Amino acid sequence: MALYSFDKSLALFERACRVIPSGIPGHTSPAFNVPGSFPYFAQSGKGCRYKDVDGNEYIDFMAAYGPIVLGYNDPVVDAAAQRQREAGGLFNHPTERSVELAERLLSLVSDMQWAVFARNGSDVTSYAISVAREHTQRRKVLMVEGAYHGVQAWCRSGTGGLIPEDYEHVHTFHWNDATEALDLVKRYKDDVACIIVTPFHHPAFGDQVLPAPSFFADLRRICDENGIVLALDDVRAGFRLSMHGSHAYFGFSPDLTCFSKAIANGYTLSACLGKAALKAAASRVFFTGSFFGGAVEMAAALATLDELERRDAIAHMMKMGTMLQDGLKELARARGLEVVVSGPPTIPYMRFANETNFRRMQRFSGEAARRGVIFHPHHNWFMMEAHKEEDIRQALDVADKCFEVVKKEFGG
Repeated sequence: MALYSFDKSLALFERACRVIPSGIPGHTSPAFNVPGSFPYFAQSGKGCRYKDVDGNEYIDFMAAYGPIVLGYNDPVVDAAAQRQREAGGLFNHPTERSVELAERLLSLVSDMQWAVFARNGSDVTSYAISVAREHTQRRKVLMVEGAYHGVQAWCRSGTGGLIPEDYEHVHTFHWNDATEALDLVKRYKDDVACIIVTPFHHPAFGDQVLPAPSFFADLRRICDENGIVLALDDVRAGFRLSMHGSHAYFGFSPDLTCFSKAIANGYTLSACLGKAALKAAASRVFFTGSFFGGAVEMAAALATLDELERRDAIAHMMKMGTMLQDGLKELARARGLEVVVSGPPTIPYMRFANETNFRRMQRFSGEAARRGVIFHPHHNWFMMEAHKEEDIRQALDVADKCFEVVKKEFGG
């Protein structure tokens, strides 16, 4: 097959650089992929595939970095959103959708008694920190080294524009090391408000790591014994591991949990859910935004949650993700290559075992993109309900050609 070219993408990027800082800022920047080997601008999508502005079509394993869980332009979700849009999307007041969605989430997600809504994941992770501080009247926040909780200053996502005071009360410990967390609690005795964690460790530029058998139980005990709030950032994994929240999947109970991404199949929405004991504190934290009450997005979320259950989507994504993970390992082995495949099947990632500079992974991913499959070189991938066996087989055929290129260029 002819390899894709990206003439329109590159021309559009030149225009963008004249009017937008960095042209494409943030995690969708070309610099985070493989410049020149990935598309820069999308045009349309359906199911698990999308087209770029050059007309190239891709089997997508990034799902818009997670929000697309059913598939692009899912007809059921889009119809629900359109019905609400015709009635109105934003008013001076919330609509009935906000109450319905809060009730629906609390009926699904284990151990939670209240919910609030926002737009982005970092909105609600930051709100969770504020609620924990208000509830405990303490300052310190403990988080895992290398974890990503959004773009707010407290979690140090980047360096530009930050000053030390932004994060002077945020301290880090290593994943799966509850003893190190306890040492920090002892060091800052009676001043730790919150420990915030993800359900598994999913850093960029690194393998995904599942929780050790006692890790969450140990954190729960530390929090209970020291009056600390345990918050879960389930923005990335929520509704891809369990409909009851990723804490139900891993068998523990946080005090607060945060969702976004898969909650509304691409419509901009996030939610923070909490236990009853924190409801009074939550009501004292001023948290609002002009678009937080958007009814179209909430209607989409209600339809997404219903469809995830009706289609048994998580089980299907687990099956497709396992097929992809196993296939990649088998193909690499047959080419004399060693790969590390990490993460749950619904949120997989692969890298080459014998390198630290990502040159093999960048080459593999760039070659895949030029052949119509999106595998990110540095960030975990995402499965969708729209992925079917024929899509996985086609993607694996492309992966085999890319392994061949890597083998020829780098050896074993």
